[in-house]
Amino acid sequence: MVMDDTSKRISSPSCITHVPQEPEQELILIKFDEGDPRDPQNFTYTRKWAITLTCCVFAGITASSASSYSISYQSMMHDLNCTQLQATVGLSMYVAGFGVVPLISSSFSEECGRRPLYIVSSVLFMLAEVMNALAPNIQLVIVSRTLQGVFGSTGASLVGGSIADIWQPHERGLPMSLFAFSSIFSFGLGSVFGGLIAASPHLGWRWVQWVHVMISGLYVLDVILVMSETRSSIVLNRIARDTRKKTGDPRYRSSAEVDKPSISSLIKTSCTRPIYLLLTEPIVQSFCIWSGFTWGVVYCLLESVTAEFQSVYNFSVSETGFVFLSIIGFVANMYQETLYRKYFPRKAQEARLYMACVAAIVLPVSMFIYAWTASPNIPWIVPLIALTAFMSGVFIIFQVSFLYLADCYGPYTSSAQAGQSLARNFMALIFPLFTQQMFAGMTYKWGLTLWALLSVAMAPIPWVLFFFGSRIRSHSKVSRKILEAEQQQMEMDGEKTVVSSPTEERSVKV
Repeated sequence: MVMDDTSKRISSPSCITHVPQEPEQELILIKFDEGDPRDPQNFTYTRKWAITLTCCVFAGITASSASSYSISYQSMMHDLNCTQLQATVGLSMYVAGFGVVPLISSSFSEECGRRPLYIVSSVLFMLAEVMNALAPNIQLVIVSRTLQGVFGSTGASLVGGSIADIWQPHERGLPMSLFAFSSIFSFGLGSVFGGLIAASPHLGWRWVQWVHVMISGLYVLDVILVMSETRSSIVLNRIARDTRKKTGDPRYRSSAEVDKPSISSLIKTSCTRPIYLLLTEPIVQSFCIWSGFTWGVVYCLLESVTAEFQSVYNFSVSETGFVFLSIIGFVANMYQETLYRKYFPRKAQEARLYMACVAAIVLPVSMFIYAWTASPNIPWIVPLIALTAFMSGVFIIFQVSFLYLADCYGPYTSSAQAGQSLARNFMALIFPLFTQQMFAGMTYKWGLTLWALLSVAMAPIPWVLFFFGSRIRSHSKVSRKILEAEQQQMEMDGEKTVVSSPTEERSVKV
């Protein structure tokens, strides 16, 4: 059967597959042909990197918003006549949005695509920052910070998925390293510019927010001009819709439109599946505990480093911001990619864990050094080196938690990462609320020593997964289901006949 010219123009070079339906209506599935430039994975490298950088910038903006807020506490407390605990609640509510909201908002990318969510969330995030900058009291600051967390998390939680949309698995190492780098480095960068601005008697904490508004405004323009839709199912939906409209033939469908679940069903799944994986999958549980604890300690450091360096070394607020900068972890992750490519044939998914095993040792050692060297009798560079090593370890864990879970859970990656993100941000929500009381009662030395001892207790986690991860997965119900689905898909791909337009052939039932 030969398609007419209109259909040829619309679907070419996409593939056409017949799907028998009841009653006696045969649907025509539209798929991407090999090399189709509309397929996000076939975008040019220039376009892929433009999209990747645009996504990473949003992750950087949301990360810097957390650290720049915390380092400007003193200015805010003086201006709004509030307590440090009240100011800390604003930080915790920001993190709460990152942990909970993506469970719901991720479903909307299935329905609307990624690009609209990036645009809407970046605009609303900017408006929430305006609300924060104009807030007349701490109560409105807390509300605005909550909204910033809600809207910031919606966009930032899509970055890992957007990278997976356009890069092949063997190509994702560098883009994911850049994603982790933008988040962790911007965490430090926010402290730097937040400290510099807050320390000025003519500026203060409100100008920290206004600078964020300016940067977010520029980003809104960037995402509108540069960002393309990266979710292939959404692109195929649009092609199928345009084909139906121009040909008048209602049989044209994308695979996502066949037996399409309702948005309420998607939300229910996205809310429950991460919890299910969190409660039943040892690999997800292990990374949730390890990365969650580490992220909580990072937010404790946000609360303690400023006060400690000011009291011990007489650092100014602006100088304190520089202690969070670290780029060593980025270099380490680049080396990890070399190890992954070399050892993947032998270690499979566990080849992602080489540098994670190193980070498991670096974290407690660096924390012990920082705890016991922050003294007027010891040069400030020593605890600063320890903090740099600690943040580099955090950087490695942040990236590995995305890549390793993606390799292990395939189609359930978003749910596994959402569960891990929920645990990580829950820790970051809780830890700052008792940090000041803990350090007041235990002193900085013994409080940080406690964190170091807990890090020692968690150090075996990546080593156990490195040596026994494949055996653990073999006993996992979800992993077996993923393997069965992959085998079934291979069998289906071998059975069906898919012919590029302009000709169509009947295929076996798919």
